Amino acid sequence: MAKYNYDEAGNMAGYFLITFLALILVPMTITALKPGQQTAHDGCLCKLCADRRRWLAAQQKRSIFNPRVSRKTAFLIFGWSLLVYVSYRVMGIKSDSKVYDPFEILGIKAGMAEKEIKAHYKKLSRTLHPDKVKATANMTMEMIQEKFVEITKAYKSLTDETIRKNWELYGNPDGRQEMSMGIALPRWIIESKNNVWVLGVYGLVFGGALPAMVGRWWFGSRQRTKDGVHAKSAAEYFKSLREESTIDEVVDTLGKSYTWEHPHGSVTKSVGSDAEELKRLEKEIGLKAENSWKVIGKAIKGGDEARRRGVILMYAHMLRIEVNSSNLIREQIRVVQQTPLLLNALLNITLSRNWLLPALSVMRLHAYLAQALPPSSYSLARAPSTKDQFTPSEFINPLAPQFAQLPGVSSSEEADDLAPHASDFNDFVHILEEKKDSRLLDVKTALKRWGHVDLVDASFKVIGERVITPSAIIYLVVKLRLTPPLSQSTNGTRNELDVDETKRLIKINDEKDEEFLKSRKDAEDLLDQDDATRPSVHAPYWPGDRKPSWWIVLADDKSNRVVVPPIKITDIPYARLPGADADDALLERDFRAFKIQFQGPPNTGMFTWRVYVVSDTFVGEEVMKEISLKIEDAPVVNSDDAEDEISDPDEDTFAGQMAAMRGGPTKKRQNASDDDDSSDEADSSSSSSSSSDSDSD
Repeated sequence: MAKYNYDEAGNMAGYFLITFLALILVPMTITALKPGQQTAHDGCLCKLCADRRRWLAAQQKRSIFNPRVSRKTAFLIFGWSLLVYVSYRVMGIKSDSKVYDPFEILGIKAGMAEKEIKAHYKKLSRTLHPDKVKATANMTMEMIQEKFVEITKAYKSLTDETIRKNWELYGNPDGRQEMSMGIALPRWIIESKNNVWVLGVYGLVFGGALPAMVGRWWFGSRQRTKDGVHAKSAAEYFKSLREESTIDEVVDTLGKSYTWEHPHGSVTKSVGSDAEELKRLEKEIGLKAENSWKVIGKAIKGGDEARRRGVILMYAHMLRIEVNSSNLIREQIRVVQQTPLLLNALLNITLSRNWLLPALSVMRLHAYLAQALPPSSYSLARAPSTKDQFTPSEFINPLAPQFAQLPGVSSSEEADDLAPHASDFNDFVHILEEKKDSRLLDVKTALKRWGHVDLVDASFKVIGERVITPSAIIYLVVKLRLTPPLSQSTNGTRNELDVDETKRLIKINDEKDEEFLKSRKDAEDLLDQDDATRPSVHAPYWPGDRKPSWWIVLADDKSNRVVVPPIKITDIPYARLPGADADDALLERDFRAFKIQFQGPPNTGMFTWRVYVVSDTFVGEEVMKEISLKIEDAPVVNSDDAEDEISDPDEDTFAGQMAAMRGGPTKKRQNASDDDDSSDEADSSSSSSSSSDSDSD
């Protein structure tokens, strides 16, 4: 029968624990030490962006007096400390699993004669006998006695016939031993007096903690949609949005979701300095955004604390109100960084109903949050080019929100005071130059890499067809490039090209368009890879680096519908500077093509739609172009005779002969009949000429 030995010293349990900890800690440590995305220090070089980058770095900086340790870091510290401690204990434990070898104990070679073994043992007895050896600090009397007993036992196992036979047969001088199996558990775990406590721990772990963890994961995953938001937030989005929702209503809908989405949603009540700071922020928001805050302010009073905190911090960000509490600053950063996720979920819900105005409002709200500006319905409902539709009582300058994005301009009101009649950024800069404003240099620096989109072309294409038929697979091809406001477009600035060179460039572009149309990619490959590694743009109030993106939307404004789901794009190349060499491949195509695939309408007619290109980083930087789609019936053959000529084989061909043998229809060779007619005409003409000659004679 096997004998089970429990791990008295915890040796085997230590090895098990070391292995288990190493399997968990090593991957987690590698992931934690892996360098994250590096901050783009070569982004916007204006003074405001540089100062905000330093401020964000200071907020994220840790020190001995400000040790903000995450849960993952705390777990790694505790885990590695436990691993080091267990390893130290295991290293100090004496192992008794060594195979018994009397030759090794005596220090002799295997196969030595018995006479030589006896002589060697006598020699060891003179030097290792307890009566001959004195105890020292490194070797106690107990150790000396154990050593002498060990060599005596080894000597007898080699000289005594019975003991030697036991060693050779069973590997032990004492004879057959019971089978021993080690269990990596200390004995105190299975002692009867501890049964209640051990069973209680097992029941707590496997009957309580483990089911709770699985249930939390299961029900937590069911509470989240595929967009990563709470299911109740998605339900609130469905109930709150309308077909004619403005951007103010979108902001209100976004604020309602903070009941479930706030990073500190478990907070029930603000206390101490944070409560006073929230009251101050709420009061200042009410003064700066009086109209839009009336409804929202009433809704959050007496309601959920998480929603109240989230809405106040979001509005404080958009109104550029300084927060004085360090805890609220970190909370505000998390709230603002979470808004793209919530807005994307809100956009998907809007697009599921194909509503145009709410979808554009959600897209534009991205830019307002990126630039920390309060959204206003009247400044977004109309394009900047329609400023003549505004009355003085509504707004003096509809471009003031755009100018407020520039460094040194704190609000739309200040931008309107600086340039009340400016029609674009060039006019704004010209007015600053006339006033010799100190902010001019920073404004020019920010505008050097501005995201002003130039829509080069937008058209509908069908592969291999010139006519678009009903229900055909259609591609909307949009060609875009960025033109900074203070730079001139390449159009009209290049050197004059001759006719052959112009034809060559047109042919190259047509070939590339055809190649891109047949590819499976939604975006054309970049000719200049530097466009894909472009640094962050001017967004000083966004808590992090900002790489701009755009939406391409095909919409029917008359019915307020989105025709096809929009796509989000990045890495639009900048227009090439004037004076570049015309042979440069980059100059031949200084734009990038994007495409959206969809199935055309099932009926014929002319459809007039609009293409929108909306920025998620720059307020007001969007373009719109009307585009027409003509659906025609497929061309048909004009006559039945042509169909018969195509279907019936010629009589002098192999297929015609086979058809004639079967009695099928064939057609005569047209060339042969023509030859016969021409020969007849030639004979008749020759005979007539001969007769005329005879008459003359």
